[in-house]
Amino acid sequence: MDILSLIFGIVLGVAIGGLVGFLLAQYFGRGQNAREIADLKVQVKTLQESFSGQMQKQTDSTTTELRNLHERLAVIDRAREQIGNLTSTTNRLENMLSNSQARGAFGETQLTDLVKEMFGNNKAAYKLQAQLSNKRRVDCLLNLPNPPGPIGIDSKFSLVAWFALRDAKTDAESTAARKQLETALIQHINDIADRYIIHGETADSALMFVPSEAIFAEIHSNLPRVLDVSFQKRVLVVSPTTMMAILNSVRAVLRDAEMSKNAEFIKKQVGILLKDIGRLGERVGKLKQHFTQAQTDINNIDISADAISRTGEKINTIETSDTPTLDDKG
Repeated sequence: MDILSLIFGIVLGVAIGGLVGFLLAQYFGRGQNAREIADLKVQVKTLQESFSGQMQKQTDSTTTELRNLHERLAVIDRAREQIGNLTSTTNRLENMLSNSQARGAFGETQLTDLVKEMFGNNKAAYKLQAQLSNKRRVDCLLNLPNPPGPIGIDSKFSLVAWFALRDAKTDAESTAARKQLETALIQHINDIADRYIIHGETADSALMFVPSEAIFAEIHSNLPRVLDVSFQKRVLVVSPTTMMAILNSVRAVLRDAEMSKNAEFIKKQVGILLKDIGRLGERVGKLKQHFTQAQTDINNIDISADAISRTGEKINTIETSDTPTLDDKG
């Protein structure tokens, strides 16, 4: 609309210029005097200045609108670039999830993030890719004290059957895909029980991690046979949410075990301290006996000194005589 106004203004200017020329020609043609021509020139100049001012305002407004339009186009270009990046990321994620090995790595990565988030720098609480005595590697081994002992967690369940169930278009396809999912889950549960439950080395149970709450809900809603087999084989199926709850409980158990270990250590040290205090009491008693004996000896010494002093005083009180003794008389 602003560009049309600009064009209209230009046309109007041309028309006004033509009209002015026509009027001048009429005036000159009719031989009007110089004063009338001068007035007409002033009117023409005023009209031109007014037209120029309006044209300048219209140009400034159009420039501003064009600048704003350019800025909005730049924002649209940036948004389009971000949408392109998001589309590329989505395509990469779809390609990753279309590969069974990549989906297994996705579950393993999710489990690793959960474990690290819960335990932080406490590396003694767990071990990733732990090798067992049967040469099998479990994705994560929670180092719980006996009982129950270390618990293995597997996260490599293939999601092929689940995606087939999700993408099913008809009831027949859904039934076939659900049956395939049930078979795959039971087979994986049996594999976990055979590989990661070792008598005397691990706990008598293990965990199967599925990286989706939807799969977890499907199992509990429509696959009761899978749950029966998991209970029989002592393989607990867990989702990200339940895994977080279990890890939180494990952390509390480990904390209690550490406190119990510290309590045993403190109890042992207190027993040693009591023995040392008993020995100290015995030695203080012996020292006290020594002090008592020393005090008795000191008292006896005082008594002896007093006796000696009294004897000396008696000797000093004896008067000497010039009378010869019998020995002096011969």
